[in-house]
Amino acid sequence: MEFEKLLKMRRSVRKYGLRRVTFQQVGEICNAATFSPMAGNIYSVRFIVVSTKKKIKALAGAAEQPFIAQAPFVVVVYSDPLLVKKSYGSRAAMYVRQQAGAAIENMLLRAADIGLGSCWIGWFDEEIVKRIVRLPDNVQVEALLPIGHPLEKHVVKKKPDLKLITYFEDFKQETMPKEIKVSP
Repeated sequence: MEFEKLLKMRRSVRKYGLRRVTFQQVGEICNAATFSPMAGNIYSVRFIVVSTKKKIKALAGAAEQPFIAQAPFVVVVYSDPLLVKKSYGSRAAMYVRQQAGAAIENMLLRAADIGLGSCWIGWFDEEIVKRIVRLPDNVQVEALLPIGHPLEKHVVKKKPDLKLITYFEDFKQETMPKEIKVSP
């Protein structure tokens, strides 16, 4: 799919249809994360693919977001900060979060690319999530990604005007250099 079209069609999906999603499709989504940038090429992001209804319902409860229970799969994205800390010390915490964000965005884009939908869930009770999927204390849960076929047709929502969120050379410098042209 053309990249610009993909960017515009990716959205947060909170209603899922009953059409079947395969483990292969979920594998493609997780594999997309492996192409994201990682500090020092140290891959700290990991996944647990959950498909049992009982566990998915429990994860929906941990996030206090019932719509998650509609999804046929939920990917629990977590990181092992110790891997990065060995090389980057105190900066590791920041790098681990950035790496997870990059991996998650790749996953969301791949889901949209293959006709599936997801939603980046960042609010949840981490201890409950860890208990549900039996994660050790030394890792951190980054997100829950419910995955399924979108039930509703995509409607492009208005995004912020680039001119209102971009500055040049200095904070609040709104004048664009003449040689730069930004197309809408």
